[in-house]
Amino acid sequence: MPYTSAMKRVIGGTTLRGINVQVASPNDLAPAQQQITELLRQRHNIRAGRDDDFTVRNQQEIAETATATSRDHGCCLLGAIASVSLVVGGIGIMNIMLVSVTERTREIGVRLAVGAHGRRHSHPILDRGGNLERDRGAIGILLGLGASRMLSVFAHWPTLISIPSIIAAFFVSAAVGIFRILSCA
Repeated sequence: MPYTSAMKRVIGGTTLRGINVQVASPNDLAPAQQQITELLRQRHNIRAGRDDDFTVRNQQEIAETATATSRDHGCCLLGAIASVSLVVGGIGIMNIMLVSVTERTREIGVRLAVGAHGRRHSHPILDRGGNLERDRGAIGILLGLGASRMLSVFAHWPTLISIPSIIAAFFVSAAVGIFRILSCA
């Protein structure tokens, strides 16, 4: 169908939005793109040094753009899920520690009444919270290592386990736990 007839009868517009071109072999792709670009610049009266008012793309460029976009969206989605998980886990730990401190209110009051300093009554709570965070951190590391290994074996995805990342995550988890404990005490 002539493109003018297609624009008038099918598309209903007066401007051409896209043209698909096929070449005989992959070796003809670059010269064909160059010729199309030159012809369109000539037909659109674009002088040398001016930007094109059109885009000529091949399927490889379109595929690379789609891959990059999906990779970026995947990273954002994983980051959002991890953030929500961290917030939910933090709320759970804070509630547990709040209950622990509330249960010990009488004990803390008695200790303060007999002359214990403020830091003396928080030591057992810090120990319990520290042990809890240490255990949770170790379980999280083991689960992460196991999940990484499973992905590597069953899905054939290459995975990289970084020891400095594991150590940093463990200490960040411990610091967050201690902060939560101190904020509850």
